[in-house]
Amino acid sequence: MTAVYEKLGMRFFYPDHWTLDESEALDGNSMLSVYSPHGAFWSVIVHPPGLEASDVADAALEAMRQEYQELDAEPFCDVIAGHEVLGSDLNFYCFDLTSTAQIRALATTRGTYLLLCQADDQEYEEVGAIFDAMTLSLLNPTMSAASFERSLKAVAAGEEADR
Repeated sequence: MTAVYEKLGMRFFYPDHWTLDESEALDGNSMLSVYSPHGAFWSVIVHPPGLEASDVADAALEAMRQEYQELDAEPFCDVIAGHEVLGSDLNFYCFDLTSTAQIRALATTRGTYLLLCQADDQEYEEVGAIFDAMTLSLLNPTMSAASFERSLKAVAAGEEADR
């Protein structure tokens, strides 16, 4: 089943068995996260409008480089739901496990969004499609729960989701 988040000027879908943590947002920060049952996470941070998406993505990448010495990063650029999205795909070791992460940034009139998601490689195979569908639902405000679930199924089957 699917849950929907509709607060703080954001709307997105996520699996209802995942845990939403909006404590940072409720404390006045523009950040919230959704966690899988096994520890993978998808986070969104909203910065004020006017910041360059590339600057936000570069700052996040630099923070990851400071944290993980053996970090491999590949640039990412795509158009998702009509928005140019920049960032990086990352691979690194965390607690002796290989991990994958994504940094995604985009600028809108409402703000500059930074999306971060991370999972160990074993779990990433299961949740990568969920991360992509959650991102698509955030960037496509007209998406329905049924479309979200179809997007999950399409990406999981290796098909191109409707971007």
